[in-house]
Amino acid sequence: MQWCILTHNCFKTYRKFLMGKWGNAYKYNHFMYPLSLEETALHTANNSVIVRKSMAPQLLKNHNEDIEKIKEWLSKQPHLPQNIGDLLLLRFLHTCNYSLEQTKHLIDLFFTIRSQAPEIFGNRDPTDPNIQEVFKIIDLVPLPSPTKENYKVFIYRLADPDPDRYNFVDSLKTFFMIADTRIVTETEFHSGEIPIFDMEGFSLKHLTKIVLPVLKKYMLYTQEAHPIKLKQIHVLNIPPFLDRCLAILKPFMKSEVASVIHFHLPNSETLYDYIPRDVLPVEYGGNIGKLKDMKNEWIKKVIALKEYFADQSRWKVDESRRPIENQNGKQLFGMQGSFRSLNID
Repeated sequence: MQWCILTHNCFKTYRKFLMGKWGNAYKYNHFMYPLSLEETALHTANNSVIVRKSMAPQLLKNHNEDIEKIKEWLSKQPHLPQNIGDLLLLRFLHTCNYSLEQTKHLIDLFFTIRSQAPEIFGNRDPTDPNIQEVFKIIDLVPLPSPTKENYKVFIYRLADPDPDRYNFVDSLKTFFMIADTRIVTETEFHSGEIPIFDMEGFSLKHLTKIVLPVLKKYMLYTQEAHPIKLKQIHVLNIPPFLDRCLAILKPFMKSEVASVIHFHLPNSETLYDYIPRDVLPVEYGGNIGKLKDMKNEWIKKVIALKEYFADQSRWKVDESRRPIENQNGKQLFGMQGSFRSLNID
């Protein structure tokens, strides 16, 4: 009976969450850009790219040319890093469905927001004791096999529920080191992303560790500048204090993102209505292996990029060199920011 009441209250809260202060949904959001149901894999010498079937002939012929056009544009943007690899440029293009103008906008946002969020993206060393502590207490694991729709699944859960060991800012920094390892090394290009947040062991004391100014930057970056196409978000083992979690997130969350969130009660099997068992680890009823083993492999991959993360020339914007005609980086997190589409207050 208690969980029946909780279920009713949680979803009543969520309906209010969706119907709150948001008006119409934004007309365009890069990571939720719709794909055709018909998709095919285009294999080049170095990459496997998933694209719309109708775009295949044009993309096969032109995507290298598109990269060169982006490089030419970058050469006229001295505030941005000039040593961006072709694989990352291709990922930006893929996220924007090979629209050059949208890709330019995304690249500028990607680096600008990072430069203004040093708490998350500054001083990144995967061998630092604080980051090593995050690896011990949190499982942050991209799963190896995509869904049949070619969606990549990512699991986030507490490995140790002790709230005294939990550091919100360090966990975000670690999360994005894993995410960056993916975007600069993976040669697969997926049609979408599905993060799974397992709240088992998460307590009100964990909630008090959230730093709101950093949360705001995190939400801004993930919704506007991270080069992925978000398809679904699954929240497992929802706690009785879900309404408090949503109250914290709501001021920073776009309506499109809220609309793809799915909540799952403890001991339910509703996750399998969306994600098949054959892409999940054994801890979640699947058969692709143990989460711990996958996690250890990802830790090795992140540590192998230690020097890459330390090279600030790859990640930072020099605002003093930003062209006069491109002043969108000013006051990005302030109330008077010039990105209308980024107004999350």
